[in-house]
Amino acid sequence: MSNYSDPRADTSLKLCEHCDAVFRRIRLDPGERAYCPRCGSELYRNNERRYGVLLPVVLASLIVFVCCNAFPIVTMEIQGLSTRTTVWGAVRVLAREDMLSVSTLVFVTTILMPLVELGLLAYLLVPLWLGRIPAGFGPVVRLVRLGRPWGMIEVFMLGIVASLVKLSAMATVIPGVALWAFGALTVLLAIVVSFDPADLWEHAEAIEAGHPSPAEHRP
Repeated sequence: MSNYSDPRADTSLKLCEHCDAVFRRIRLDPGERAYCPRCGSELYRNNERRYGVLLPVVLASLIVFVCCNAFPIVTMEIQGLSTRTTVWGAVRVLAREDMLSVSTLVFVTTILMPLVELGLLAYLLVPLWLGRIPAGFGPVVRLVRLGRPWGMIEVFMLGIVASLVKLSAMATVIPGVALWAFGALTVLLAIVVSFDPADLWEHAEAIEAGHPSPAEHRP
């Protein structure tokens, strides 16, 4: 018996997320997509080649994420006085100013959930790349899908840019390393969220069936 299989997880079937119609999967060539004949929305695509780049993107995102939180976002100079802050510093300031709800929201959507998603994806992808199925595969995939909507790095980035435009009229604003890192992280996360974690079931089944892992294809 498989270590990860779940009787409710049948990858031969696909449920349309828009009209709830159920279809049986057919084999697609690399790059092809299947669409729902009822509502016309995309059902799934062949991501065999694209998933080969997902692990490097996730690892790069984790490195950039550390830079986002370790370095100052911006430095402001007003009348000879200079001040700078990090994301974590902004969260603490909001908490001290009796804005605990806003502080919690920023922490969860900007720090906690993106880190959890990237960490869980790395936990899944590294063993799959090496030809192994990680423990708790099914629950972890579901957790990634449930937590994904709570990561809002791009919203935070837009808020920073809007704030800097307004502050530039009152002070000298010098972008910090973290600001550029957030821009890079936004692009990397856009690539990550273009992949459906549910498609990893097919990769796990291929490994269980004895098909070679991506690592075994390397020269």
